Amino acid sequence: MTQRSALLAFLPVVAMAPFSVLALFVLWLPFSFWVPFVWVLIGFAATGPLLFVRRFQILVLTPIMGARVPTPHEEAAIAPLWNEIVRASKVRDDRYVVRILPSDELNAFACGGHLVVVTSFAVDELTTPELQGVLAHELSHHLGLHTVAITIGHWLSTPVVLLARIGVFLENVAIAARESYGKDSPAIDAITNVAAVAIRAVSWVFTAAIRAGVAIGNLVGHGSEFDADRRAVRMGFGRELASALRRVLAAHHTPRPVGWRARVASSHPSARTRVARIEALLRHPAR
Repeated sequence: MTQRSALLAFLPVVAMAPFSVLALFVLWLPFSFWVPFVWVLIGFAATGPLLFVRRFQILVLTPIMGARVPTPHEEAAIAPLWNEIVRASKVRDDRYVVRILPSDELNAFACGGHLVVVTSFAVDELTTPELQGVLAHELSHHLGLHTVAITIGHWLSTPVVLLARIGVFLENVAIAARESYGKDSPAIDAITNVAAVAIRAVSWVFTAAIRAGVAIGNLVGHGSEFDADRRAVRMGFGRELASALRRVLAAHHTPRPVGWRARVASSHPSARTRVARIEALLRHPAR
């Protein structure tokens, strides 16, 4: 991962950080008489590194994501491929863990600092070389430290998401109170209406921050995907990865994004573009 791409990868973190502190401040206000705000910041910063602890990821993050340990059949399909990938990448065989996400979608992703998650559909439907190419690509995300910035960004967004959800709940309460009692009392109608508008405005700020962070992350993510593809090619699994991407093209025809909004909403480069770049790298390994 180049210095420039590393800096770009942390752009969503930089964008989310002030909103995270602001959300923590708002959440702290009801408890301000008992707990100094600085302790809230210290506690939040101290618990974040747990997301990079291998054991914590296995025991906590895996069930949160809805993933599970591979079945004996899945383990028999994955283990030989994974062992070959680990040897090619020259990392310890106990550093990373593969987990299965029950899903009928063809997908896989790297998470935290140690998890590689692949859908059950991908394990069942991809050929052995295709599955190996996908696993090599996801491990490449870890080797390129792409998941570090993503994990920190998700942790920073936690209080923002929590506050946004609380805001939506309180807005619904205010609307329900207005509908129930506002007809009988103009004062209650006015108060609940003002409360709903104010809560909606605050909620919108934090919801907008989440959307902006996702949009920036999607734009930056293109470079990370290309970098992971290059690593997979260097490890010797470029043809396998290209074959898996062709399967994606055959299964899901995705139109080329048109306009900046559509491009921002697209979190990955198109499979067709990635295949073309991989084939170019296979023809010219020095690139």
